[in-house]
Formats: sequence, structure tokens, C-alpha cells
Amino acid sequence: MSYEIVVIIIFVLGYLAIALEHNIKVDKAAPALLIAVLCWTVYIVSEGILPHDESMIHKIVHGHDQGLLTHLAETSQILFFLLCAMTIVEVIDAHQGFEVITKRITTKDKRKLIWIICWVTFFLSAALDNLATTIVMVSMLRKLVKDKNDRLIYVSMVVIAANAGGAWSPIGDVTTTMLWIGGQVTTTNIISKLMLPSIICLFAPLTIITFMLKGDLKVDENSADLDTTHGHGGHAPVKVRETDRNLVFGIGLAGLLFVPIFKTITHLPPFMGMSFSLGIIWLTTEILHNRKKAEEGAHGKLSVVAILERVDVPSVLFFFGILLAVGCLQSMGTLNKLAAFLDTTFSGDGGVYIIGLILGLLSAIVDNVPLVAAGMGMYDISTVAGSPYAVDGVFWEFIAYCAGTGGSTLIIGSAAGVAAMGMEHINFMWYLKKIAWLALIGYIAGAAVFMAMQLFLH
Repeated sequence: MSYEIVVIIIFVLGYLAIALEHNIKVDKAAPALLIAVLCWTVYIVSEGILPHDESMIHKIVHGHDQGLLTHLAETSQILFFLLCAMTIVEVIDAHQGFEVITKRITTKDKRKLIWIICWVTFFLSAALDNLATTIVMVSMLRKLVKDKNDRLIYVSMVVIAANAGGAWSPIGDVTTTMLWIGGQVTTTNIISKLMLPSIICLFAPLTIITFMLKGDLKVDENSADLDTTHGHGGHAPVKVRETDRNLVFGIGLAGLLFVPIFKTITHLPPFMGMSFSLGIIWLTTEILHNRKKAEEGAHGKLSVVAILERVDVPSVLFFFGILLAVGCLQSMGTLNKLAAFLDTTFSGDGGVYIIGLILGLLSAIVDNVPLVAAGMGMYDISTVAGSPYAVDGVFWEFIAYCAGTGGSTLIIGSAAGVAAMGMEHINFMWYLKKIAWLALIGYIAGAAVFMAMQLFLH
């Protein structure tokens, strides 16, 4: 049996364990870490150790393009971004900063609220990115929606809205950013071509779910004031002065918004900007609370050191494992073979659209980053005017839409979904039954609008 088949089997079995997390009662981080190590172990043993080819071992580990350490570097960027973003949000939450917004959202009508939340998420995602926006919005929903069952629906719709909002912005989704940095798309073109399809991608499922929601939100009088310290509840509330709350909220939100600006100015990876923003809010809160250490133990509960204990590390480790496992499939060339197969099979006039739709749905199973990277590696930027592979060509635009929004069809299909899954412990199968079909309708509706626009323009 080929080692590549063994690696694929390991990946599929691990993926099943992740999907059935609540059935087998094993946290998803454990199988994710195991498949990452096992996939790379089988790959290096089969290619390097058994024939004892030291040059091959060195290439697999240190290779500049597809080596393990290269994938580790790429994965670490996402992990540090996620850790810093989650910590900033937890700091704002601990200081009751989200009350600045939640107090202004007074409606208890389920339908009105879901429209407000989803469109705020959509446009905020384009300005920040889908991951940071999801973390912020889930934290807000913990304040607004006390009932767990109701909140799961809202959080799931936030994932769809965040991915749709990120797809049309060069800084809203990592795959669109990759194409933007790679020169395949330009800023004004990608916004003008993908904004309407992305709006429809959210509008379609949002309209459907509106008819499924009835009545007002449940208000739990007993627990309404218990969860004011942070999103996880169970701790005595800490009194935070209004000026301190507003200051921390302002600095935290400005720090999140500053990340894309920092990246544009310095050309450094986004995690550097997020780390800088965390450093600023950390320094600010230390100075703030050092003035009043003795006040009701506030310093101990509101310090960043204490807040770090509440950051969801298992979700970060899950992300680490799944990305490294997918990186192994990329290094072996499995994803490139898949892309080449699709290109050969669907080579007609509509092949670009079929390939885009399939890659978008595949991005819900494996990470969209290596899939887009494989697509970028398969096709050079064409200099022929009107070619689908030219700068701002239809292939690159459609891939940006599909890879950005297709991941919503599964809860672990996008960074936003993984973050939401970790924060709210969303069951994989629950999402598959309740939300996946809505996301799929939105995905297809947006793609249809994109194709109709192309037909009209040409």
C-alpha cells in the first residue's frame, strides 16, 4: 500500500473522530494533534528513513516550499494571531466593554436581532477579518442571548456572515489576502466584483432563517447579572468604573482595527500587528489597575495574566493539529494532484466555475489556504488580455469567493467556524443538520449571482 494512501486514511479517520467529538466524548484537539504527527511520521519514514536518504529527510523537514518547518511557520502565524485576538477580546469582556454596544441593542425580537447581528458582522469582517470579527461577535452574543439553544443559531449565522463579509475584502479573509498579495487580484476590482455575490451569500440564508425564528428572546432573570465579568460566567462580578470600561473597549477595538492598517504600512504579517495591539492593551490595563490594586481585588481578576487562563487553548491546539495535517497532504502533492484532476476533468468553457465551486466545498473539509495555494501554484498569471488567469481574471475572482464562503458549510471549514466552535462548543453534527444546508444555499446563490454578472458584463 502506498504511503500516500496510508496518510489519507489516517487523515480521514482523524477527521471522523473530530466530527464525532461529542459521540465518542474525546476533545477534538486530541485527534487533530495525533493525525498531524502520524501523517508527517508516515511521510518521512516512507520517503526518508527507510531508504535512509538524509537529503530527503532534510528536504521534508527543512524544505523552503513544502517542508514541515515552513508549514509550522505558516501555522504559527495563524495561531499567534488567534491567541492575541482572543486575549484582547477577553480583556474587553472582563472589563464589561461590550456593554457599550449591547446596551444600545435593546430589541428582544429574535428576527430583528439576527438581522442586526449578521449585517454588523458582515461589514466588520471586511474591515477587520473574519476570524477576529467572529471572536468579537460571539463574545457580544454571550451578553445578548442567554439561552444556549438560541445562541447557537445566532453564532452559526455569525460564521456565515463573517465568511461572506471577508470574501470581498483584500484584508477580510486569508485566501483573498493571498491572492491580493500574490498579484492575482487588485483591491478595487475584487471589491466591485465580489461585494454583491457576498451580500447574496448572506442574504439568502438570513431570509430563510428569519421565517424559522419566532417570538422574543428568553430572559433569565437569575443569571442576567452573573456573567458580567467575562463570557464564561461562574465568577463574582468585578466593579469596573465606566471610564475604565470605555477606555479598555476603545483601545481594544482600535487595536483590532489597527491590524490591517499596520499590515498595509509595514508589510509585516497580521500576527505582528495583533501582538502589538495586545501589548498596548496589556500595558494600559497594568497601569490602570496598578493605581488601585487594593480595590476589591480587581487587579487580580482583571489583569491580562489572569485573563490568559480563560483563553481557549484546546481550540488553538486543534487548529495547530488540523493545519499541520493538511500541510502534510500539500507537501506530498496530494492537493495538487486533486487540483490537476479537476482541471483535466472540467476543461470546457464552464470549467472555471465548476472547479471553483468544487474547491469551495472542498475547503469546508480541508483548509482553504492550501487549496488556494495549490490553485495559485497550478496556474501562472496570464499576460493574455481576457484570459481567466490574467490579473483580475474570472478564475481568481471566483476562487476568492468560493474559498472564502464555501467553508461555512461545515463548522470546521473556516477559521471563523473553528473559533466559534471552540468558544461555544458547537457540536459538529448539530451544525451539519441545522445550518449546513442554509450555508450551502447562500454559497450557491452568491455563485449564481457572480456568474450572472460575468454573463452580463461580457
